[in-house]
Amino acid sequence: MTATTSEGLAIRIINKGKHPLPSYATTHSAGMDLRANLDAPVVLAPGQRALIPTGLYLELPAGTEAQVRPRSGLAFKHGVTVLNAPGTIDADYRGEVGVLLINHGQEPFEVKDGERVAQLVVSRYLRVTLEESADLRATERGAGGFGHTGTR
Repeated sequence: MTATTSEGLAIRIINKGKHPLPSYATTHSAGMDLRANLDAPVVLAPGQRALIPTGLYLELPAGTEAQVRPRSGLAFKHGVTVLNAPGTIDADYRGEVGVLLINHGQEPFEVKDGERVAQLVVSRYLRVTLEESADLRATERGAGGFGHTGTR
């Protein structure tokens, strides 16, 4: 059973890496920084991707997921982001947390041991039952999709 503390939900974690546990940088941060746990730097050429290990293993409570999200500074400064953003870690997964990085920049990017490479956000989710139907209830928006409301 997972406990809820005054700080939020308590989650079991194993740290087989060389770095401290993820933590929130500020009082209102939604994500905790994940650090690369590397024996040697990994160089990402433009367009290249790599799975970066963290050394972390989670035990999430049922009804939650952990999302691996990009760090805005890496994306803005270097064009490096999480390829499958957000990557979902399911509550029944017990393997190592990895970060799938891709270099969309124009220069090679070196991922160093201990570097903050992504954020981890834990969220509750709702499981649903799908009920097949011949029609959907009408709304004001209807089938209007991408860009249908304009830019101003």
